[in-house]
Amino acid sequence: MTTDERMEKMEGQLARVRWFNRCLIACIILSLVVGFAGSGAKEIRANSFILYDENGKTRAALWVVKDGPKLELYDENGKPRAGLVVAKDGPRLVLSDENGKACAGLKVHKDGPELSLFDKNGKPRAGLAVGKDGPVLGLRDENGKARAGLSVSKDGPGLVLCDKNSKVIWSAP
Repeated sequence: MTTDERMEKMEGQLARVRWFNRCLIACIILSLVVGFAGSGAKEIRANSFILYDENGKTRAALWVVKDGPKLELYDENGKPRAGLVVAKDGPRLVLSDENGKACAGLKVHKDGPELSLFDKNGKPRAGLAVGKDGPVLGLRDENGKARAGLSVSKDGPGLVLCDKNSKVIWSAP
């Protein structure tokens, strides 16, 4: 058997062992939950919950921050990849890249939902919101300057194009 064949065989065995371990952990957690539920207890109280993987790395955390409850999910390298917080002004969800920089954000506030998309440097580049007057789409350049906007309101559609200083150079109507 060649070294490559042996490595492939070992990798397959390792994958099966990892799968078995995950199933075993899930069964243990399930039995604890069932045991807890059967004990008559009605709640668990804690300041935070931390979930970690078989290597001891944090993969998820749930705690209360100044704004409200927060859930954060981490990748295998410990970088935050998704975060959810329920703040006073509404819930926010942030999705991040492998470097932990925000790529997309979704929030709901009193005026309506808002979606933001960020570039590789974490700068906002596109936004979509639905407010009381209707939907608005905004596009920004690499410097964060507003360059184009599209809106629809009860008065009809609107389009705005701006120069590099965000000065309006064309609009309709």
